[in-house]
Amino acid sequence: MPLTDRAPAWRRWAPWLALATALLLAACWPPHAVGRADASAQARPVTPRGPLEADEQNNVNVFKRVSPSVVHITTLQAQRDFFSRRVAEVPTGTGSGFVWDDKGHIVTNFHVIQGADRAKVTLADQSAYDAQVVGAFPDRDLAVLRIDAPAAKLPAIGIGTSRELQVGQKVYAIGNPFGLDFTLTTGIVSALNREIESVTRRSIRGAIQTDAAINPGNSGGPLLDSAGRLIGVNTSIYSPSGASAGIGFAIPVDEVNRIVPRLIRDGRFIRPALGIDGSALAANSQYKLPRGIAVTRIAPGGPADRAGLKPFQRRRDGALVIGDVITAINDAAVSDFDDLLNELEKRAPGDTVRLTVWREGRSLTLPVTVVASE
Repeated sequence: MPLTDRAPAWRRWAPWLALATALLLAACWPPHAVGRADASAQARPVTPRGPLEADEQNNVNVFKRVSPSVVHITTLQAQRDFFSRRVAEVPTGTGSGFVWDDKGHIVTNFHVIQGADRAKVTLADQSAYDAQVVGAFPDRDLAVLRIDAPAAKLPAIGIGTSRELQVGQKVYAIGNPFGLDFTLTTGIVSALNREIESVTRRSIRGAIQTDAAINPGNSGGPLLDSAGRLIGVNTSIYSPSGASAGIGFAIPVDEVNRIVPRLIRDGRFIRPALGIDGSALAANSQYKLPRGIAVTRIAPGGPADRAGLKPFQRRRDGALVIGDVITAINDAAVSDFDDLLNELEKRAPGDTVRLTVWREGRSLTLPVTVVASE
């Protein structure tokens, strides 16, 4: 008989042998190993917890009190379908923000809304509103939106101060990381007076460093002290992976409280100006010049011109005529144009500042009334 017509005997009996083995094992298995119904089974009683620790209760209280002031921001961009030519709005990103006042002003980071055609703001009660951009200051990564919502839905966040912060004190961050609504993270102030870079590559000085988790979507949300007061606006993290690695940064509230009212009032941040062009100058042994800003041009009739500043010039024969070097503003040393702009931004057009100027080997103090930049 051909081999293909009949299987070997062990193959024909293998299934039956496996079944018999299984039945034998089941019969010999210890009774306690087999699940049995127990009609007396009941839910375990709850162990009384007792009151929350004071620190835990404060966490709960801060979140309950402040989270109604925190908002979720969704940005939208118009895109045209290649084939149908129809235009549709596509979500391009999310971020956080907070209620500044009951007039509907919302503060967030500039980079949250950068490049967007439209933005939606979702409040704590999940009601959503179209937002309009009131003003932005990219150099400080701040922007103000406005929504038309009832004042009763707009509890303004409490404002603190960043001048009194100390390394080690407790902080909270509330935001919408990865699009998850209203998340609370806790940490401490890890360091003060850090320097970070804005989207315009200008330095933001005095930034707060914290280990409270700040992930994508937290940007623009509030950093709070243990009293629930705003002490900073969460703006960035330092992480190669893009997720929180325990190093986050916030724009200090004293900067925010100085800039936001001007954005609301003027629609933009009007930087005070001296009416000069200048160049950063390292200490120069050849001409015995100090470190500072060499004045290279003075606008006729401008503040510097009226104050009597003198620019560097070249004579027709190419020889250098030494002019003034600005070394400080209101006693704060300036060594480059970033220093100069940072100090000027602390003032408003019409303010008078004290310029410390090096001229012909001696130091002068000149009062200059700054004007609005064009």
